[in-house]
Amino acid sequence: MKLNWSDVTPKANWLNRRSFMAAGAAAVLLPAAARSAQPSPLSTDETPNTLEEITNYNNFYEFGTGKEDPARYAGALTTDPWAVEIGGLVDRPGSYGVDDLAPDNALEERIYRLRCVEAWSMVIPWIGVPLAGVLQKVGVQPSAKYVEFETLLRPEEMPGQRRAILDWPYREGLRLDEAMHPLTILATGLYGDPMPNQNGAPIRLVVPWKYGFKSIKSIVRINLVSDQPVNTWKQMQSSEYGFFANVNPEVDHPRWSQATERRIGAGLFAGREQTQMFNGYGDQVASLYAGMDLRVNY
Repeated sequence: MKLNWSDVTPKANWLNRRSFMAAGAAAVLLPAAARSAQPSPLSTDETPNTLEEITNYNNFYEFGTGKEDPARYAGALTTDPWAVEIGGLVDRPGSYGVDDLAPDNALEERIYRLRCVEAWSMVIPWIGVPLAGVLQKVGVQPSAKYVEFETLLRPEEMPGQRRAILDWPYREGLRLDEAMHPLTILATGLYGDPMPNQNGAPIRLVVPWKYGFKSIKSIVRINLVSDQPVNTWKQMQSSEYGFFANVNPEVDHPRWSQATERRIGAGLFAGREQTQMFNGYGDQVASLYAGMDLRVNY
């Protein structure tokens, strides 16, 4: 049975003043239509992590390298107004607002597993829209083969960008068929409310069968291109981070095993879980990689 977030986590358990403020959520909640986004049959029936866990343990190097840094520093990020420039090999390039890309009446709830490349995991109830619908609206030209994404560059509000941690701004990319897959979404919220700043407000990518670093946050630019784009982590450390970054328990990171994972919030004495190929989404996405050597194309 597929569950809605309200079926598995009573809102009273997580929506209190302290956790809401810690989440850095917007002062004004989503309209009622958005808060009641339709649950999707693509959701997992696993119990989501709590709002506190999701918003206080994550990577967002634009705010620092510590897991607590995004929650500590992201509150200063200005997310309204916001525009996403869509260009390249599209019929209708332009600057689009978040409401244009993810209108209230199109929002869906997707409860997805998240597997970090660092071998920890969560289950998160996102709110968003299929990326395919957005790309179809702007018109994908026949020569487009890849989609590249870029994060906001604003060091005055993103203190991690004042250090040479990465080559800013952060960039990611997908093959076009991956971007058009029904599981791939642009998320604008979680737990029925606006996306917290530390989790990638106001709009981010979510690709649940890939390691978490592929799901780029706080997007300001989307380009359709013919050649494989250069992604930040692949550019920085290509021997450790490949373009595809599909969750694969049989391909270890050079510095640790990927065979198991630690579920955040499972408790001090909980054992590690076996990592699933494609993070458990193999039935839906394995056909995208038919005939590919996934050890070489990591």
